[in-house]
Amino acid sequence: MLPPVMVIKQDDSKGVNVHVTHGSAVEIWVELEHGGQRTDLTQLRNDNPPRHIGERLVGEATFALPSDVPLGYHTLRVRSDGHEAGMSLIVTPAWIGKPERQVWGLATQLYSVRSASSWGVGDLADLTDLAVWSAASHGADYVLVNPLHAAQPVAPLEPSPYLPTTRMFANPMYLRVEEILEYVDLPAAAKARVTKLRAQVKAALDGADRIDRDAAWTAKSAALWRIWQVPRRQGREIAFQEFVSRGGPALRRYATWCAIAQEHGSDWSQWPEDLRDPTSPTVAQYAESRREVVDFHAWLAWQLDQQLASGQSAALRAGMSIGVVHDLAVGVNRHGAETWSMPEVFAEGISVGAPPDAYSQIGQDWGQPPWRPDQLAALEYQPFRALVSHVLRNAGGVRIDHVLGLFRLWWIPEGSSATEGTYVRYDHEALIGVLALEAHRADAVVIGEDVGTVEPWMREYLAGRGILGTSILFFERDYAGDGSPLPPERWREWAMASVTTHDLPPTLGYLAGDHVRLRNELGMLTRSLDAELAADLASRQDWVTLLESRGLVPVDPTPEQIVIGLHRLLAQVPARMLCVALVDVVGDRRTQNQPGTIDEYPNWRVPLSDSTGTLLTLEDVFESATVREFLASMGN
Repeated sequence: MLPPVMVIKQDDSKGVNVHVTHGSAVEIWVELEHGGQRTDLTQLRNDNPPRHIGERLVGEATFALPSDVPLGYHTLRVRSDGHEAGMSLIVTPAWIGKPERQVWGLATQLYSVRSASSWGVGDLADLTDLAVWSAASHGADYVLVNPLHAAQPVAPLEPSPYLPTTRMFANPMYLRVEEILEYVDLPAAAKARVTKLRAQVKAALDGADRIDRDAAWTAKSAALWRIWQVPRRQGREIAFQEFVSRGGPALRRYATWCAIAQEHGSDWSQWPEDLRDPTSPTVAQYAESRREVVDFHAWLAWQLDQQLASGQSAALRAGMSIGVVHDLAVGVNRHGAETWSMPEVFAEGISVGAPPDAYSQIGQDWGQPPWRPDQLAALEYQPFRALVSHVLRNAGGVRIDHVLGLFRLWWIPEGSSATEGTYVRYDHEALIGVLALEAHRADAVVIGEDVGTVEPWMREYLAGRGILGTSILFFERDYAGDGSPLPPERWREWAMASVTTHDLPPTLGYLAGDHVRLRNELGMLTRSLDAELAADLASRQDWVTLLESRGLVPVDPTPEQIVIGLHRLLAQVPARMLCVALVDVVGDRRTQNQPGTIDEYPNWRVPLSDSTGTLLTLEDVFESATVREFLASMGN
């Protein structure tokens, strides 16, 4: 009688088609999300002839929805010949349109930003301090961080924040142990043990030139287990139980997966067969027999929710108009918590990636299974709705990694190369509609990473819904003309503009051609190193020429002056959001990620340092005269 779901824009005049026995009367109404009904649907003319479906002659009746159905998740119901059916009706904003003015902020990889108080890895207290400092001292309106999605509960941990075990929950590695309220109530012996764990991990990692998640998490998880065992006062226990109740089956499954993974490893395809199905009685029995461990992982999720909320609140109180902007990864680990919890949503024997482009001339295979578009529709887009709602719960905005994946994804059959994939399309109007509705409810800004292989109409569609695109300075050229750098006044308004991104080296490294030499070392070039360096130098020189013509750098500028000049140029673009990478502010040179590699380069394991390679703490950043001068030179 009805499809499973219909997603429309508010004030859309789209009609609803109902299939019933030919000639039968139809009763139709809308049950509103927050109570009440709408029965004022009008039948429209439909001249489509009836069709034989088996032995039935089935006709199609079309009804117009009222133009003022409110935003939300409603249910449309029909009744005919004693049969009744329902359909999810999702009414979404036509336009988000945030931010309302131009704002600027910092972008950082949180794990790399370590303070004197963190456990070898930057954490949520460090994020809070960075947000408050940048707002109070320099007028920043937001801080953009890498995806904080959950990783495996036991070592070895996946270093890439873009390959999480699930995006539905956050990574407890980012918890600040000492800010959990029950920490102060630890018995003396237990507190001494926690203090010793922290001292050991700091001695091992504070001077290390690689982020060691395994060592940090092994120590921190042991400390968290001790705090978990401290009795909670009644009010805290009530709050915890409310969080668990609100988390529902999704939280229970995730916590159960973590408990099983601690015993059998983080790859569920290698578990005993009767534990691979989350709905099996064996899994239910397992969860009950290990209730304390399951509850511990739910408690970690609660602590993360509290510290994330505290950080966002502190950012806003310090003067930010947006606060923390989280990053939503495009996919998950093939054998992690999300695929175990929702196996029906993911395509088997397929991974997603990208065709050859400027990032990787041989294409990319990200090793992540894609969502099935048919299953998303059958499930009324509930998985995507839950995902976006979770990310925006304690945030002022979200960056959608590879937002083009809401339109189409590059599917690569198992055993094939990245060049042998094909695009599979998704219902972008439905997905972006749900995204817009959740952003509207959270009063959040949405940025889509729309770089790479893009059909122009996709960018137009995003802008038409008030979703920002992504403009990266070195890619902004007049491709319709001579390919010269695009003057700043011609850049897009509805975009987040930056000089660099986490998939490129910091600007000092880029100016030195570090990325070209690295790709050559890794065998990723399709022409000679000399030819690639020459082309890259010519490309960079175009930008220096533009800077000189506008008086933004002196004649024969130093690399450091060029970096500042490029950011002064960035300040002239009309983009609604200007984004400054923290690595550029401190003069770091090393890239965080080389696309197309896994362990060939220490991706996602490079700590923050200055131009000489000297490691920096967050306190160093706050006290740096170089940082103050850099931000002052931009007018920030």
